[in-house]
Amino acid sequence: MQTSGKKTVSGWLRFALLLAGLPLLGIIAVGRNPAPYLEMPPVTRYVEHAGFSWAWFCFFAIADLLLIGGLLWAIHCGQKKKPEPVDPPDCSGALKNVMRSAVLHHPGIFPWWGLAGMVLCLVSWLMAWKRFTWFWLFQPHTFLPIWAGFILAVNALAVKRSGSCLVMRRPLGFLLLFPASAGFWWFFEYLNRFVQNWYYTGIEGMGPGEYSYYSSLAFATVLPGVLSMIDLLLTVPALGKGLARCRPLHLPSSRWIPATCLLSACIGLAMIGIFPDQLFALLWVSPLIIILSIQALAGQPTLLHPVNIGDWRPVVVPALAALICGFFWEMWNYFSLARWTYTIPFVQRFHLFEMPILGFGGYLPFGLECLVVGTLVIGDPFRMDHAKR
Repeated sequence: MQTSGKKTVSGWLRFALLLAGLPLLGIIAVGRNPAPYLEMPPVTRYVEHAGFSWAWFCFFAIADLLLIGGLLWAIHCGQKKKPEPVDPPDCSGALKNVMRSAVLHHPGIFPWWGLAGMVLCLVSWLMAWKRFTWFWLFQPHTFLPIWAGFILAVNALAVKRSGSCLVMRRPLGFLLLFPASAGFWWFFEYLNRFVQNWYYTGIEGMGPGEYSYYSSLAFATVLPGVLSMIDLLLTVPALGKGLARCRPLHLPSSRWIPATCLLSACIGLAMIGIFPDQLFALLWVSPLIIILSIQALAGQPTLLHPVNIGDWRPVVVPALAALICGFFWEMWNYFSLARWTYTIPFVQRFHLFEMPILGFGGYLPFGLECLVVGTLVIGDPFRMDHAKR
């Protein structure tokens, strides 16, 4: 068992090195100096983005509408179809537990620590948006308490609706999500160096150590926030029981499909620094495609596996959870002193907060990536054993 765990960790480390090395190898291959891409903190703007384009805007708008339409179709399909007893496909770990999960019928009370989380979130929100002179030293560091309070409140709401929550079921694993989350988001920060779609203000005077420390504290809340939201959404009947009985989508089993997807995603990731305007969306899509392709080629179950029996929860719920969390990320960022801004080619128009409206589509695949990494850290976070609740 220990040897198997070491092999798993070693495999994921090699996978991380592959993803990190591809875009760097790409810019080196075309003779560019890699030094600006590794700057810490990242303050130099070396990517000149293309302006707004109606053609590209329509292209990404259609892509976003298709993704969101697919999610809504799955929810609607689950609501119409009568429940049928089915045996889950041959898979293990969190995926099997996701497929066996449904809406809990043993609601509890809203715990006191949930109220404390709400107070912490609201007070920190006020501190982030107001410019109190006595608070100037801590003004740039309100992101962590806002999200700590939000995470507590979301878990408390899950307790209210179902009698349990992710924190109560996996306390140690949940704590491990915080350092894992920091490393997880640092990877996306690294990929952003090659496309420069977002920038941070207020970091110009920081040294590498200071920037890394404070950034890691903020990044540590990403996975706990998204996975807590997933857990809460599974208590909603339309998303818990409903998505478990959708129309099956029988995926082809040919090995050439994941092999082709893997090759294409790797090439795309290697070229994002060369063509940042044309390929910036691959920052969110390629890692997920690479993960799923490698799992499929290795004969392992993937997040897409349950849709063969009509269970769309592992696909739809993480995407919705990340989209909801994304709304709060962007909202709380809007008037904060320490904040990020976007420069996205072709679609830099029609903003919701700082984010161009079409940019929210990136949260959908990001949610699935959160599920993959969160499952690796916490084991089976979506186990919903109703009989024991």
